[in-house]
Amino acid sequence: MRQTRNLLYRLRYRGFESLSLRQIPAMSAVPLQVQFDPASARFGASRSQKRLEDERLLLGKGLFSDDRVFERQAWMVLVRSPHAHARISSINSSECRKHEGMLGAWSMVDLRTDGVKHIPFPPLFKRADGSPMAAPPRTPLAEGKVFYVGQPVVAVVAETRQQAQDAAELVQVEYEDLPAVVDPRKAVAAGAPVIWDAATGNVAAEARYGDAAAAEAAFGRAAHVCHVEIHNQRLNAMAMEPRCAIGVHEAGRTTLYTQNQTPTAARDLLGAVFGEPPANFRLLNGDIGGGFGMKTGLTPEDALVCYAARKLGRPVKWRAERAEEFLAAHMARDQHYRAALALDREGRILALRMEMLANIGAVPVGSSAMIPLAMVAKVATSAYRVPAVDYRIKGVLTNTMATGAYRGAGRPEGNYLIERLLEKAAREMRIDRVELRRRNLLKPEELPYKTHVGETYDSGEFERMLDGALQAADWEGFEKRVAESKKRGKLRGRGVSVYLEWTGALPTETVDIEIDAEGTVTVFSGTQAMGQGLETTYTQLVTEVFGISSDKVRIVQGDTDRANGVGSVGSRSAFVGGSAVVAAGRKAIVQLKELAAEALEAASADMEFRDGRLRIAGTDRSMTLAELAAAQDSRIVRVSATQTPSTPSWPNGAQVAEVEIDPETGEVALARLSSCDDIGRVINHAIVEGQIHGGMAQGAGQALWEQVRYDGDSGQLVSGSLMDYCVPRADQLPPLHARFDESVPCKTNLLGVKGCGELGTIGAVPAVVHAVLDALEVPHLEMPLTPEKVWRALRRDR
Repeated sequence: MRQTRNLLYRLRYRGFESLSLRQIPAMSAVPLQVQFDPASARFGASRSQKRLEDERLLLGKGLFSDDRVFERQAWMVLVRSPHAHARISSINSSECRKHEGMLGAWSMVDLRTDGVKHIPFPPLFKRADGSPMAAPPRTPLAEGKVFYVGQPVVAVVAETRQQAQDAAELVQVEYEDLPAVVDPRKAVAAGAPVIWDAATGNVAAEARYGDAAAAEAAFGRAAHVCHVEIHNQRLNAMAMEPRCAIGVHEAGRTTLYTQNQTPTAARDLLGAVFGEPPANFRLLNGDIGGGFGMKTGLTPEDALVCYAARKLGRPVKWRAERAEEFLAAHMARDQHYRAALALDREGRILALRMEMLANIGAVPVGSSAMIPLAMVAKVATSAYRVPAVDYRIKGVLTNTMATGAYRGAGRPEGNYLIERLLEKAAREMRIDRVELRRRNLLKPEELPYKTHVGETYDSGEFERMLDGALQAADWEGFEKRVAESKKRGKLRGRGVSVYLEWTGALPTETVDIEIDAEGTVTVFSGTQAMGQGLETTYTQLVTEVFGISSDKVRIVQGDTDRANGVGSVGSRSAFVGGSAVVAAGRKAIVQLKELAAEALEAASADMEFRDGRLRIAGTDRSMTLAELAAAQDSRIVRVSATQTPSTPSWPNGAQVAEVEIDPETGEVALARLSSCDDIGRVINHAIVEGQIHGGMAQGAGQALWEQVRYDGDSGQLVSGSLMDYCVPRADQLPPLHARFDESVPCKTNLLGVKGCGELGTIGAVPAVVHAVLDALEVPHLEMPLTPEKVWRALRRDR
């Protein structure tokens, strides 16, 4: 049952909100699970391959959603709620409908009349009494009540965007204001406003992990107990490209042009919303200007443009203003922790106890409950030996936009918790912070290691990663840099973190490979590029397998009529998708040998394949890929292969940060940021380095600058623009130093690779926070460590 539930967790994470436990057994009969094959991981000189996408993107030749323009295209604008919690008394669109260029205006009443349903969200998790998870249904437009500022209430469509905006101003909505609550700690308190009647106490769902009795006994014999209370603050994904969606309805079929990390899941959800087979819908991506987990599943705006296109019989487009992205794109983190770590006299961990209140917003998205209730627990012990745990986690409804997947998705929060506990324990016990970590790190001989939540670490040299990061950071030379900073009137601090990530999400991925009469090899994959370089990575794998040049390779993603699969979430694309590319290539070669043997009247066992040519061994008789494909009736050769890694991968590493602080202003400057990571085998060094660097930047952003804030009384968003929400800039980051240790390949997939897209974020958050606390010589400050917060901390000590 646990394996079935774990599979469902992963399906839900990738956007299959409509899946239930009863549907899992049929899916559990997956193909034979695979393990690392060293012969598949010889990536050779291609590791230096430049990104193939870059020329197109840098020269402005990319095709993003907003670049698409259709004949007779209309524009949609949404009337959004100005209230955090209110009953809708009436909606009057009569004046709106009279406006120039108006084509239609609809409320949820209209959508219900036409049979439109909510975006499905079956309750995977339970409440304490065993009842299903309880939360408001995610209807495309608000129905009866509004639950957060920015919730769409009325969809307005006109000939032009300006006309739609002007007409939307004429919609009259009468509201009956209701009390709101935005802090989960207040939401669970007695007398708090009730958001959804079935979610008593505003608790949508909860989860327990570990052995409470064993943890209690461990705490009873502990020589020292370290306590922390932490808020992992709310963040905005801030993708460079705002969301955009275009619905086109032709010949009884609807196409959604959008930017989605999980296109197959989004297509299936469209079918559920409209009560029709998924085959009635097609989802088509172009280039995606960043996703970070926010562009997964199906959004209300996606469903609404499809509805309008079907009603009007013409294309309908919606594009978010940046202000709408702040209001109504799902957010991240926002988890409150109370935790304790029990240690013996030598500083060895005995047990971890954790209570979490997770703010999942008012109307959860597909990943809202998944992240706090399942993902955090997977990594809360990180790479450390923790004999006993007791986790109590509640997903709490508040009058805010939903939280959901964002780079790391639970792993940054879990790792941050254990790192803060260890750092504080080292200070309290007067044990060197690095030494305390060494004493508790799992050793290679302890692997494979089964965790308290049933996961298995297959490989890892955790102490070696720590040593590598210390060396990269010149840990021993720190005092010299402190003296140099002091001469300039600056404080200097350093911080370290060790971290571990769960990657893979749903483990199965299928890839199709097609070889045509021109000798072109086309890969059809259900994963999705969004800036991480998959076109280059997959092309490298294909050229290695077939021995052909990269100009003979095409990668097709993001079109559900041509390629379907899980999508790109959870750092799974190379780990699972890349393995499937190689497996499909190998399967194609087997089939090609059989076809060539028939054409050349030879035994298939006598066929050799090298550099894109099939040859009878010991002769000069051969055929090229193009010739062989042309000889088929269909003039193509097509194969399909599925890969299922036996377990997720566990990339891990260590980071060291150094900061300088101006004591007069409290401004924190990142001085150095170094890492050493075990991500298994590396396919392309430049791409991997870029992924780690980008993750470091986002982690530093959370540590120092970023925070979404709502007014506690009105529920109004008060960080709704780039004037109020600080995103890190390139000039705020020092040169980033990323090392990779490839000596520990992943044992559970064909290529030996481990996910890398989120690792930098996970490590940077605690490393940067620890560096600031070290410079200030204080035990704790809540993120973000803004100049004001640092300045006040300095003044408290005077």
